[in-house]
Amino acid sequence: MPIDPSAEVAPTARVHPQAVIGPGVRIGEFCVVESDVVIGPRCLLEPYVYIKRWTTLGHDNQISAGTVLGTDPLDKGFAGERSYLHIGNANRIREHYTISRGTEPESVTRIGDGNYIMTSGHIAHNCQIGNETVIASCALIAGYVEIEDQAFISGGVVVHQYSKIGRLAMIGGNTRVNSDVPPFFLYTGFNVEAKGLNLVGLKRAGYKASDLAVLKRAYQLLYRSGLKLADALAAIETQIPTPETLHLAAFIRGSTRGICRE
Repeated sequence: MPIDPSAEVAPTARVHPQAVIGPGVRIGEFCVVESDVVIGPRCLLEPYVYIKRWTTLGHDNQISAGTVLGTDPLDKGFAGERSYLHIGNANRIREHYTISRGTEPESVTRIGDGNYIMTSGHIAHNCQIGNETVIASCALIAGYVEIEDQAFISGGVVVHQYSKIGRLAMIGGNTRVNSDVPPFFLYTGFNVEAKGLNLVGLKRAGYKASDLAVLKRAYQLLYRSGLKLADALAAIETQIPTPETLHLAAFIRGSTRGICRE
């Protein structure tokens, strides 16, 4: 049965017969759910939420009023082919937000688990968002952006297409991200600039003083040692090899756009 008997659907909502609605789902007044949509157990759709075709939600997601999920990509080259939006579990997406499907046929925009996405913003086609990120109000995430776990994107940030933001990075408000942003550090400036460690985020994530000291040394080697980038990465990998510093080095080695500087 497409709609589980335990689901609650408001009388003014419109749910397509080919949508799959899981147990314990609550769908509010004036919501629209198109065909080829899957909504997992215990999800909440507040009034006026629109879930468009080829969108899948895992369990325990809360979607606030006025949000539209699975929109056609904002790409002039899009010709209407089937593509997807996959949203994981236990995400909170607040009011008036839009997230697009992929552009290329069968491609996917993917949102992980436990993310808190605030109001009045957009995540574009083919983005890959990790787990437990925070994306604050009015942030705009362009196409093909990758954001790793536990990153914090402040209000009004704009992220250029194909940019990558590393794990536990924090981007200050109204920053323009136009290059790759390595993990664990704090960034601000009109054009994104490194400003040191993301101390608040790292401490909240359980990192101890000894861990912070190692990451501080990595930051110094990367940005303040005067070494060429290749030499700084080699020094990080050989002098202070930890899971975090090795991830940092691998992230930078994998960058095709180049990383931001101080």
